[in-house]
Amino acid sequence: MARPTSTRPGELERSVMNVLWDADGPLLVREVQEALNERDLAYTTVMTVLDRLGAKGMVERERDGRAYRYTPAQSRESATAELIDAALDASGDRTSALVHFARTVDPEEAAALRRALDQL
Repeated sequence: MARPTSTRPGELERSVMNVLWDADGPLLVREVQEALNERDLAYTTVMTVLDRLGAKGMVERERDGRAYRYTPAQSRESATAELIDAALDASGDRTSALVHFARTVDPEEAAALRRALDQL
């Protein structure tokens, strides 16, 4: 039986997304591969990861000659917020999970949350 495709990115997908978020513009597969230079990754591995991220709606691509250039489909902050929302949904009790999370943040983060809630 085939495993369902997860929308939560794996470790390599997160690394690729961080490269794209930190870039000044769209990147070719080769450029992403070079940015991940601490890993010994094949070009085809990086291309496969980018294709999977595209299928998940996390990256967009545009044709550049025979290759594609990739950009994030959303900001790092927006993607993180979606992961938090999915985790809250998975908890079964969003309110309890939020309260527990609030107890784990440092005072600076708590102040930022208060300011954001006050603006709502």
